[in-house]
Amino acid sequence: MSHESNSPQYRMGLPIPHSKLGMWLFLATEIMFFSAFIGAYIVLRAGSPGWPDDPEITHLRIWAGGLNTFVLILSSYFVVLALEGMKVENFAKARRYLCLTLLLACLFLGIKAYEYSGKFKYDILPGHIPETPRMAIDKSMREMKHVVDQRAIALSAAKLPDKTEPTDPEESVEIAGVADEKTEEVETPVEELRQQLQTEMAAEDTPAARKKELQAYFDLGDKYRELNERALDESISMQEMNQELETLKENPEYGSFLAPVHFLQPIIYGNLFASVYFLLTGFHALHVVIGMLLFIIVLMQGRRLSKKWNDYVENIGLYWHFVDLVWIFLFPLIYII
Repeated sequence: MSHESNSPQYRMGLPIPHSKLGMWLFLATEIMFFSAFIGAYIVLRAGSPGWPDDPEITHLRIWAGGLNTFVLILSSYFVVLALEGMKVENFAKARRYLCLTLLLACLFLGIKAYEYSGKFKYDILPGHIPETPRMAIDKSMREMKHVVDQRAIALSAAKLPDKTEPTDPEESVEIAGVADEKTEEVETPVEELRQQLQTEMAAEDTPAARKKELQAYFDLGDKYRELNERALDESISMQEMNQELETLKENPEYGSFLAPVHFLQPIIYGNLFASVYFLLTGFHALHVVIGMLLFIIVLMQGRRLSKKWNDYVENIGLYWHFVDLVWIFLFPLIYII
């Protein structure tokens, strides 16, 4: 007599692959992750009257954000077509659409890099943005001083010492005992270079072309000191400083050296805006890069791609749809509203 049971065998758990369950749980944590960032952005913006929303001031490119939205939506559609190819075992079709998705992801990052380049060009970076006219003038003077110092180094074919710490123990004792004297010696190498250039300027055997180059440097240095004195005395307004900078940049002798000096544009809450902007878009871009790596793993299989990769492609498709969805929320929040 047989004791075998004909009762059906039950499997505990959800009727989905463990990999898909793991992906859904991972996406749940990602939703909480981005929800915290987006919620913090909304609270900060709502509680900051005067938040910078002019794209001409913040150098946001709305068309670039809109184009990136279209790029990601199209890439999600291609992922669906790739998964469809996997299910019907048309692996050539799957590889083709995954490759197109990868190309669109590269295009997304390229457009984002273009946007970031504008932020770096105009110094719209956290901690770099002046929020008052006074801060804008001070920043302009720091940038101009850096240009003048670098020009002195370039003309002298010399470099500032990389380290200011003494290496000789006896010298260390001497600095510890006479801190002010040694500090002054360390902090004034550019002034020493300037004196050397003045000596060269006064020499009779200095070529005319070289004297012209040196004279342009001294004219720029004199103009910097004049503007800096007015800035310290607070006798120059932001509008006047911008006019002076515009005139200096048009000077044919030294105007080209002033490219790193930005025109004065204080942005209230600018540093907060830049911090949140780079935080949100930076983390999203990181997720795009991770998605690209996941697609590359599939494409590396080449003709070895088989139906055993179906669950993997479906899971990375879920991940990619999530990345797309996050951007659909970020685009109107940052660029439009």
